Amino acid sequence: MLFLFLLDKRRGLQRCQTPVPGHPSMATQMFEGKGHAAVYQKYRFEPGKELQQTILTYLQEKRTNPAELVVDVGCGTGQGTRFLAEHFKKVVGTDISEAQIQEAKDSHPPPNVSYLACPAEELPFEDASVDVLTSFTAAHWFDIENFMREANRVMKPGGCVVLSTYTVDMSLRYGNCSEKLTKVFRETWDMLLKYSHSRIKHVLEDYKEIFEALPFPDKKRITDIFDKIPMTVAGVVGYMESASPYQVFLKNDPKAAKSVLQETEKRMLETMGISSPETPVEFWVRHVCVLGCK
Repeated sequence: MLFLFLLDKRRGLQRCQTPVPGHPSMATQMFEGKGHAAVYQKYRFEPGKELQQTILTYLQEKRTNPAELVVDVGCGTGQGTRFLAEHFKKVVGTDISEAQIQEAKDSHPPPNVSYLACPAEELPFEDASVDVLTSFTAAHWFDIENFMREANRVMKPGGCVVLSTYTVDMSLRYGNCSEKLTKVFRETWDMLLKYSHSRIKHVLEDYKEIFEALPFPDKKRITDIFDKIPMTVAGVVGYMESASPYQVFLKNDPKAAKSVLQETEKRMLETMGISSPETPVEFWVRHVCVLGCK
């Protein structure tokens, strides 16, 4: 890792900030493996309709000119990037994980989208060249101070920043067993959260520290955006599989980790009184969104 850093400092910061001894700017990657990237692509969902509307309304209010360049930082496999592509002329998704970027490229993006592998803290864009900078469920992995400095550098005057995340405040709805179904989900989710990295604190605190670090006086934080995400039972279990705490658990004890998800799916199906994991359910999430204008 150190050798790679010396060869190319652009790869200096990874998405999960676990410092390497002697190099505080270095970190361990949580979303790097090809297998994890494939799971991420399959099960992670795009921003919900309420979150999309919140973002688009804010940008319409703040911007007088159409955005020419939108940069989606920590884009993963491109869920948020694809949403942006529907509304803006040119969108570039960036992520430190080359495996994630490859998955995004392999998903046949529209012609106005491109992807680059680079750290959030060292973006390959000119000073004052970016109209809108976004990050969906990724900013908590960044080195906040360096990322904010970099965001300020690349943003045009009047440019906007959008940093959002879904929280651990999730619930499931299906017929008259929604409460019991949510309880099954929450029991597994709470167990997995024991394997969370310390940076998940930013999510648990509703991005308060990230909001305070945003260097623009014109800013606001919205913490009560609720979205219904269409899912299946298998999709909900797959979402848990894609989460970084589960991946840590899987690495530590593969047999136990796989067993937990199998048992969770079984309990969910029994609670719902069905046999098919492809049965649709409503997956409700609460988003937090930090918005700012330079």
